[in-house]
This record gives sequence, C-alpha cells and structure tokens, in this order.
Amino acid sequence: MLKTVLAAALAVLCLASNAEARPRHHHRHVATFGRVVAHPIGCPPVSFCGCGAAVRVFGHSIRKLWLAANWFHFPRTAPAPGMVAVRRHHVFVLEARLGRGVWRVYDANSGHHLTRVHARSIAGFAIVNPFG
Repeated sequence: MLKTVLAAALAVLCLASNAEARPRHHHRHVATFGRVVAHPIGCPPVSFCGCGAAVRVFGHSIRKLWLAANWFHFPRTAPAPGMVAVRRHHVFVLEARLGRGVWRVYDANSGHHLTRVHARSIAGFAIVNPFG
C-alpha cells in the first residue's frame, strides 16, 4: 500500500512539474505580424542590429554604432517614429505606434540573423533620439 501511495505521489509530482515548464527565452515582443526584409547593406552577417539601425536612420553604416550600447550616447526622448529603442545588446528603429506600448519596428538581427519589420513591445527599452 505504501509503495502504491508513493508511486502515485511521484506521478503527480512529475506531471505537475511538466505543467510548470516554461520556455527558455522570455521575449517581450508581440508577433501579430511581420515580414522579413533585405539584410542591411554594409552590415556584417552576425551581430548587426546596431549597423542595421544606422543604415535605416542615417542611410549608411556607421562603424561606431555597430555596438548596441553606443546608441545610449544619444539623448533620451519619448517614443516617436524615427526614434531608436535600445537596451544593452539590441536596438531597433520605431516606425509606427500600434498601441499599448507596441510599435511597428525595423528590427535588424531580430532572430536567426534576419531583419524584420514587425510588431514589438518597447517595454524594457530606452528610447533615444539619433538626431539629438
């Protein structure tokens, strides 16, 4: 009888732990739509979000902006089209407000080394003015 109770308790515990399993990555972006666009001209094949943002904003690659953290040198501002969302390892360009903190963005190196225009939350990002 004790073995049966222990086996049942172990089975319940295993099932409960699987129900609580969570994905490894916790992305805050919203995937309501999106399209893959061409790789930004003049940018490396990997780690190119900063380069891609520079191409989108300024029309050409700017080597010092390849590092996402260097975008923090621009002044902080309110979210608006043409402004840039930045955090320690990623940047993207805001294009249009969709509501509730979600924007249509130009997102170079948005995953799997692809550049996308898609809906994304700006939660957790600082917004900077690249023209300021």
